[in-house]
Amino acid sequence: MMKNFHLPLPEQTYTQLRAEAERTRTPATALAREAIDFWLQHQLRLARHAAIAAYATEMAGSEFDLDPALESAGIEHLIKSGEKAK
Repeated sequence: MMKNFHLPLPEQTYTQLRAEAERTRTPATALAREAIDFWLQHQLRLARHAAIAAYATEMAGSEFDLDPALESAGIEHLIKSGEKAK
C-alpha cells in the first residue's frame, strides 16, 4: 500500500533529480523513494550501532563485559582472517 507525501524540494535538488530520472529513464518518484528508503535504512543502522556502543560502554567492567580470553581469541581470529584476505 502506498501513501502520498508532498515534498517541496530546493531548485537544485529538483533539477538534479529530474536530470537523473531522464538519464536513467526512471520515474523521479521512484528515484526519490529509493533515496529515502536508503537514508532511512542508514539511520536505522546508525541508531542500532549507537545503542550497542552505549550498552557496551555501560556494561564495561561489569559481569556482562566480554570475557578477556574470549576477546583475545576474537582479536586473534580477526587478525588471521585479515591476513588470508590479503
